[in-house]
Amino acid sequence: MKIYGSGLLLLFFILILSCSDDEITNTQPKEEKEEIPPEIVEKEIVGNILTNKTEGIQDHLFLVNDAKNDRVYLMNKKAEIEFEWELEHPIGNDCELLDNGQLLAILQAPEPKIPFGGYGGKIQLINPDFSIDWEYNLSSVNEIAHHDVEMLPNGNVLMIVWIKKTLEDAENAGYTGNSAIFPESIYEYNPNSKEVVWRWNSWDHIIQDQDPEKENFGNISESPGKIDINYNIVENGDIMHANGISYDPYKDLIYLSVNFYSEVWVIDHSTTTQEASTATGGNFGKGGDLVYRFGNPEAYKNTAGSRLFHNNHYPNLIQNGEKTNMLLFMNGNNIQQSSVFEFELPDTFKLNSNNDNEPKLIWEFTREDLYSEKVSGAELLSNDNVLISIGSSGAWEVNREGEVLWQFEGEGFYWRMYPYHINSQAIQNLNLDL
Repeated sequence: MKIYGSGLLLLFFILILSCSDDEITNTQPKEEKEEIPPEIVEKEIVGNILTNKTEGIQDHLFLVNDAKNDRVYLMNKKAEIEFEWELEHPIGNDCELLDNGQLLAILQAPEPKIPFGGYGGKIQLINPDFSIDWEYNLSSVNEIAHHDVEMLPNGNVLMIVWIKKTLEDAENAGYTGNSAIFPESIYEYNPNSKEVVWRWNSWDHIIQDQDPEKENFGNISESPGKIDINYNIVENGDIMHANGISYDPYKDLIYLSVNFYSEVWVIDHSTTTQEASTATGGNFGKGGDLVYRFGNPEAYKNTAGSRLFHNNHYPNLIQNGEKTNMLLFMNGNNIQQSSVFEFELPDTFKLNSNNDNEPKLIWEFTREDLYSEKVSGAELLSNDNVLISIGSSGAWEVNREGEVLWQFEGEGFYWRMYPYHINSQAIQNLNLDL
């Protein structure tokens, strides 16, 4: 059959109409659409990892209190920031992450009247979304909260407080310096009632052997529970400079690191405020006198026992079965070399005149290049390694054999680094994408 002219054209249209839509489409090459990957957010790196022996360490995050840069953040072991808090004020040193995800922080009050190093004046409980759960301000010409805070099991907060005593007050108490002084106190604040519910004042327990005509005269070596007001005389009046506080809930005791006395003082928290101002009462029967003290027997003119501390930070309690141990960072300003000590604290505290009252030293770590003049601390990790915060440079993780397994170096001024395992309740409550 022959097809001419219009017949040929008709046949062409019939063939096109007989093809399916898919067949028509498939006659053309498909246009490939480029898939856009999700945005990659790079984590901020805040230092260098010098040593990282991964087989000996566990997966912890560290809460970093960087006083130089007024930053508080969670850092992983690659020195990457996983979470950072937005703070309304510069840090006054201590910020601690609680199990419920809240941050307990001591911050710097504006225009402080007592601006010694480590001053605070403003305490906040900060929610994970950075809103403020509660705030307490303690900053005036006569008193200021400083350095460290501690949450008690009942939800109250312990804080260290400088209290101003005039030159006249100091002279009447037998102080031989020529300035006003700022001895230490401890306050317990109840955020529900918004009031201070307990106080201890070192001023109530001082002694001096310089002037029998003045108050508090006595034999210091025979009064180990008293505090020699003339042990450290400085021009600015910051004679004690406490810098760390810990609480033992089993014995209801407070441990206070007193840097300028190179000691740890142990105080009975079971007393009432009235008993705490005397030398009787409480579970230990000594009122607010020191239940125990250690680190520097020279501070109370004790001829027995050897001085071990030359400036100290962070009396970190460790419950070890029925025993209570303590990790402590000794700055070592006398030799420009620091040490970390672990002590086994006595079950029964004996504080006697001319007696070796020092606790049992069970572990020690130092190295020639371990030195920080200020701040710093040590924390026990879940694998029994020890995290050492080196205020001037960074942090080390060491094992009990003294091997450095992880080493971080940064450009901050590191008050402390608190470790949190990635599966801990505190980290889980922050809902981080780890």
